[in-house]
Amino acid sequence: MVGEFVPSPVDPVDAGGEFWRRYHEFRRVRQKETRPDEPVRDDADEEARMKRISPFQGDDRYEVSRDGEMLGLLHAYYTKPESPEYESNKHLYDADLFVRGANRRRGIGSSFLPVLIDLMERRNSTTVSFWVEEDAGHGFLKWVGAEVKLNEIESRLIFSEIDWPELERWVEQGARRSPQTRLEIIDGPVPEEEREAFSAQMSVMLNTVPMEALDHGDIVVTPDTMRDHYERFDLSHEVPHTVLTREADGTISGITEVNWAPYRPAFIEQQFTGVRPDARGRGLGKWIKAAMLLHIRDLYPATEWIGTGNAGSNAPMLKINRALGFKQHRTGTAYQITRARSSRGR
Repeated sequence: MVGEFVPSPVDPVDAGGEFWRRYHEFRRVRQKETRPDEPVRDDADEEARMKRISPFQGDDRYEVSRDGEMLGLLHAYYTKPESPEYESNKHLYDADLFVRGANRRRGIGSSFLPVLIDLMERRNSTTVSFWVEEDAGHGFLKWVGAEVKLNEIESRLIFSEIDWPELERWVEQGARRSPQTRLEIIDGPVPEEEREAFSAQMSVMLNTVPMEALDHGDIVVTPDTMRDHYERFDLSHEVPHTVLTREADGTISGITEVNWAPYRPAFIEQQFTGVRPDARGRGLGKWIKAAMLLHIRDLYPATEWIGTGNAGSNAPMLKINRALGFKQHRTGTAYQITRARSSRGR
């Protein structure tokens, strides 16, 4: 059965119109199955994002198509030597694999496995990670022999259910408990002159996020990686917003980020929220998250909800989110398997 399907490499940079036609149809089918209540990014924006070559991340893509219809797609990515994260992440490879529902159990998913192993060998990667939310994905990865390494809870906060006076109290309490700390709001990218200090503190905070049993390297944010990040946002006209706290000596002690995009005006994506370990216990997390929500309410009155994801073991952040009114919407799981182990079934 596997031999009937042969994955073909995809290079978005020189892909023709026929590829984009079947790809856009495929991703709409996937979106309808996995996230039916969320809008799809515009075709032109999606193509621009895929054609852009990142200086820090490499991408490998393979498809299985038949009779003009894309049946399955593998998108894998890896850390380039030019990345500041390369040394601690070079052994890692991340893969996203999806087969449309009507074509499962025909060997399409299995047909990608030899390709994946060859790609890992080519990239000198020893461990591959998969992110899964659907039952079919869980079943496939368990069959492959991958192991659960991290469980995440995705939560949503409905704006019509927010206790706004309570959030105003959180902001007042935060300012009162830390009178020497000031809160700042940045709409749009962090200014160039602030990125050196910002990226240094962001790196510190990101590396305190619980990763459970996941094999992972260091997270290193620099002004250059921030520029790359914002350039990707620009391709979809996404607007980042940042709320931070700054101590009396100028040190950034807390950060929360969200982003808004015109193709999904009804909801906001919560990005990172973190507080420096030496600044915890003063309610800074509650302060910055409450201030951000109040700001978003005024800036984007059409907002209906905001979504965020947290490791199941991240009790402090989950506690804050529950107090805000976030409710669990779905769960996701990170699986990993080594190249040596996956090669046994090739």
